[in-house]
Amino acid sequence: MEIHNLEHMDGAIVYGIVNERLRLECASLDDLMVQFDLDPQTFHDKINEMGCYYDPLVNQLRPK
Repeated sequence: MEIHNLEHMDGAIVYGIVNERLRLECASLDDLMVQFDLDPQTFHDKINEMGCYYDPLVNQLRPK
């Protein structure tokens, strides 16, 4: 499953996809943004709406 139309996707799906891609393919959040051509503002709005943040120490989204 790919990340398209983030703002319309269910938060649990986004959480799972993003963490999987960070774990398997992307060394950082910046890499994820570039690889999947994601708009940073849209992405950050979505994870804030989900109650999450990006933890660079573990390269994963985490609940707040």
